[in-house]
Amino acid sequence: MANVDTRLNSRTIALDLIERSVRRHRPVDDNFVPATTKLSVRDRAFVRLLVATVLRRLGQIDLVLDKFLASIPTPTAQDILRLGVAQLLFLKTPPHAAVDTAVALAKNRRQGGFSGLINAVLHKVADAGPVICDRQDAPRLNTPAWLWDSWTKAYGDKTAMAIAVAHLAEAPLDISVKNNTECAEWARRLGAEVMPTGSLRYTARGRIENLQGYHQGAWWVQDAAAALPAKVLLHALGNVHGKALLDLCAAPGGKTAQLAAAGAEVTAADVSKNRLALLQENFSRLNLHVRAVCEDATVWIPTVSFDGVLVDPPCSATGTIRRHPDVYFLKRKADVLGFSAIQKSLLSAASRMVRNGGYLLYTVCSLQPEEGPVVVDSFLAENEAFQRVAVPIDAVGGEKEFLSSSGELRTLPCHWAAQGGIDGFYGALMQRRG
Repeated sequence: MANVDTRLNSRTIALDLIERSVRRHRPVDDNFVPATTKLSVRDRAFVRLLVATVLRRLGQIDLVLDKFLASIPTPTAQDILRLGVAQLLFLKTPPHAAVDTAVALAKNRRQGGFSGLINAVLHKVADAGPVICDRQDAPRLNTPAWLWDSWTKAYGDKTAMAIAVAHLAEAPLDISVKNNTECAEWARRLGAEVMPTGSLRYTARGRIENLQGYHQGAWWVQDAAAALPAKVLLHALGNVHGKALLDLCAAPGGKTAQLAAAGAEVTAADVSKNRLALLQENFSRLNLHVRAVCEDATVWIPTVSFDGVLVDPPCSATGTIRRHPDVYFLKRKADVLGFSAIQKSLLSAASRMVRNGGYLLYTVCSLQPEEGPVVVDSFLAENEAFQRVAVPIDAVGGEKEFLSSSGELRTLPCHWAAQGGIDGFYGALMQRRG
């Protein structure tokens, strides 16, 4: 009974998280930790896998259900069916376990009137679903039309397809080591791979906190693409010991940590007190010093200027869908234009904080051109004091595909496909004249 209750409890939590994301457009991470606190490590991982699979494969799942449903039942019953289909077709859960727990879940959620329907539909899916699935265009079905159209226009049909394919797989865990000279040693200790850009790629499973070096602050979790903007800025600056650097929109602090670990005098600014508190908590573990200020960068006037400013403004985060498939349901086409306006304002404000000869690095974890090159081109057209600086290939570990034709940073989820992919990031390096 305890095992049945545990399985049902995990699926109940997964159902709640899916409903929050798909129905109410709330990020899964906002409620994942409090919702799963009482679960075992194994059950917590199962919940995350369940939720991610449903969100990542929802287009396919719904098309399968259309074959066996004359009409949509209640939203809750529909989501219970979605959970069942995800387990049967993509997680290879034994049919009896997937069906029985779906029926029990329906009864627990006052959907008992649909338990017979759920039982019948899922048994049909178990029998015929795999054949239907094999014939589906998975990348296209699981990608919202507005994103597909945008990526096709920006990158071409072949690359858009490759991006969508990359989004179907779980992302590996990447790590940034505090001391760059110890990358090989920590790779050996953790059983990780040293990537060309210096990040470590860890593919085993388990709690992050239980890995060697976590509590002693030897490293932090950071996607290999997210680590590149700070690497580009540090490469441009050279020896940063004693130099004043500013990280705007800094929390949770991965890029800030890179700057501080390199020996710079770093100021981290963020408008959110809660996010800034998270940054300071991370820095306490890493034993790194940073000056943290809670400020709105669009109106803040610091008393000093900086040798280098990194600005990573809010964005649509479409470059992180591998890790956060709920982005599909949280963002809309209209949101991109709203973010673009915020980004232009923040980039303009950041430029005023750069001293003569200093560098400005603008970056977003978005695949949308409106949030990347369009923002930078507009800024440079209006600010003759700044010039674009081509990112040298050695700043990105010799990975030529990470650079655009204009010398800007541009990673795509389909890059490093054989090694598990990488997040989508854009970055532009600029320098104040004089």
